[in-house]
Amino acid sequence: MTSSTTTRTRADLPPVVVIPPAELWQATRQAGHPQLGALSPSRASDFTTCPLLYRYRTIDRLPEEPSPAMVRGTLIHTVLERIFDLPAADRTLDEAIALLPSSWDDLLAEEPEVAAVFGGDPDPAQSAAWLTDAEPLLATYFAMEDPRYLEPAHRELHVEYQLPDGPLLRGFVDRVDIAEGVGVRIVDYKTGRSPGPQFEQKSMFQLRFYALVIWRMTGALPALLQLNYLGNGEFLRLVPDVEDLRSFEAKLRRLWESIVLIAETGDWQPRPGGHCRWCSFAEHCPAQGGALLPLPTQAADRGEVG
Repeated sequence: MTSSTTTRTRADLPPVVVIPPAELWQATRQAGHPQLGALSPSRASDFTTCPLLYRYRTIDRLPEEPSPAMVRGTLIHTVLERIFDLPAADRTLDEAIALLPSSWDDLLAEEPEVAAVFGGDPDPAQSAAWLTDAEPLLATYFAMEDPRYLEPAHRELHVEYQLPDGPLLRGFVDRVDIAEGVGVRIVDYKTGRSPGPQFEQKSMFQLRFYALVIWRMTGALPALLQLNYLGNGEFLRLVPDVEDLRSFEAKLRRLWESIVLIAETGDWQPRPGGHCRWCSFAEHCPAQGGALLPLPTQAADRGEVG
């Protein structure tokens, strides 16, 4: 029985002043499974949802058109990362909104495929409307936290850890706060609404993953895991403990063993469910009347992240 607890709170919490460390953490870098690459929270979620979805994303690397929600989430994450580049006194809602146009232009330049959410190249009116729609999410963030009183230790932190006799764990953490005398807080931004109580533990999978990696990398047990839901202004928090993370590590090992077994047999079966409505690979899924693609003849080390 773990002593970890999940708590839900509204936006009237006091700011937490944090102190950055002197140096970035250094990750161990070892090759993962040559066919499957590393295990990230998103790839673990894919396999749990549907093994065939995992295969098409990780092994076949089939292209997908980004969804509007995904693109908006990337834009908001970019702004919330860049706001901390400003002097503390300038970290205001107006300044965050002012960062939207340049962040959107940079996103289009780096990932031209995001223009697909408009059916092609967006015209100025579409772009302006798109940016305006993002402003309420930023307003909610500023109602939840005051970044003038925050100095994150890390933003978009790349973490890796090779589990002995297991997968290479890899991902990017939105934000890491380190408070003197308090410890490490891992923060992730979500642009949707917070889940119902029955889905809280599932929602914490990603942050448990990051907590495990950081704990194994540094030996420091994170003090708090925090999800900021900008869709309705709620926090979801969990205080991890050693027993909890050891149990989670064992769960990841079992998951990896299942992935490797299916990879060795080639038996990538679909798992139909409600998620099929949003799947990009219906034309290649037997469960949706599509034709299963043959397995690639060779697979490179994919090095998945996300």
